[in-house]
Amino acid sequence: MKKLLICFAAGCLGALANSLTVWAFGEYGINKQLGVAMAPALKAAWLYPRIVWGGIWGFLFVLPFMDTKLILKGALISVFPTLVQLLVIFPIQAKKGYFGLELGLYTPILVTFFNLVWGVVAAMAIKVAK
Repeated sequence: MKKLLICFAAGCLGALANSLTVWAFGEYGINKQLGVAMAPALKAAWLYPRIVWGGIWGFLFVLPFMDTKLILKGALISVFPTLVQLLVIFPIQAKKGYFGLELGLYTPILVTFFNLVWGVVAAMAIKVAK
C-alpha cells in the first residue's frame, strides 16, 4: 500500500511540474514562437484534472522493471501518457487532429517534452521517498 501511495503522490507532483512547464511555455510565448497554439490559463479547473491524472499515471511506477534506474524508468513510462494524449485526447476529445497537429507542427515534440518532465519529476520524487 505504501508503494502505491508514493507512486500516486509522485505522479501528482510530476503532473504539477508538467502543468507549470506547459503554462510557462505558453505564458512566455515559447509555444507561440514554435507555432503551437497552446497557452493555457493557470486555473484550478485546468490544473486539478491534470494533477489527478498524473497521479493515476504514477501507478505505472509500480511495474517491476528498471527499479535501479528510476529516471530512465520515468522517461520510458512518460511515453504512455504521451501516446494517449496524441492518439486519443487530441483527435477524439479535443478535435485537434491526430498528434494535435491542428495546434501546430511541433505539438508532438512539445507534448513529448512536457510528459518527459512529468516522468522525470515523478521518478525523482519516488527516489527521494525511498
